[in-house]
Amino acid sequence: MREICLDTETTGLDPKQGHKIIEIACIELNNRVKTNNHFHCYINPRRDVPQEAFAVHGISTEFLQDKPIFDHVAQKFLDFVQDSKIVIHNAAFDTKFLNYELQLVGLPILNKENIIDSLTIARKKFPGAPASLDALCKRFGIDLSKRTLHGALLDTELLCDVYIELMGGAQEKFKFNNQNNNLRDITNDNLDNLSSKKLTTTKLAEPNQEELEAHKKFILENFKENLWKY
Repeated sequence: MREICLDTETTGLDPKQGHKIIEIACIELNNRVKTNNHFHCYINPRRDVPQEAFAVHGISTEFLQDKPIFDHVAQKFLDFVQDSKIVIHNAAFDTKFLNYELQLVGLPILNKENIIDSLTIARKKFPGAPASLDALCKRFGIDLSKRTLHGALLDTELLCDVYIELMGGAQEKFKFNNQNNNLRDITNDNLDNLSSKKLTTTKLAEPNQEELEAHKKFILENFKENLWKY
């Protein structure tokens, strides 16, 4: 199953007030395992980056001046996402910006049926507990040492790890299929139980002298030109 974890950085909080996307990052998950396939770009917003936004992500107006505009990356972004499920933390914010800018360039907006909000999942799973990306990383023991500022690519890496944990891990269980037996699921608890049990071995029976002589007689009588030595 292909899923895409996504994050954006922007110049502000509301696209209708002239704020723009300045970074998009997407990382592919295959059966909830990160792959090497990703999409990442910085975008020239054709406006200044306010100081308060710069303080959050550290992306300056000067840095973005030679980057492509959204019109030039929009189709590449859609081609990468395709019709996969898209995992976003606080999805309403990112989809608001992405859909607004996609509409401006005449491209289809993201299908809301494909959007998975990890913030909503976290709030349902841990009601009343902090559900920010930082808080969830701390809950699951995910390393935050590289996160001095917000950045779409790093935040998407962290989101992948958080989402995988929220959904029970990359491999929720092992399943073995035996045609002669019913399917049996072995969870981590089962494996612990198995490891604590004493394993038995089958002792091989050694042939006695009478059996060895009978075997040798059979070979001599039936294979006159044998090629091996006894």
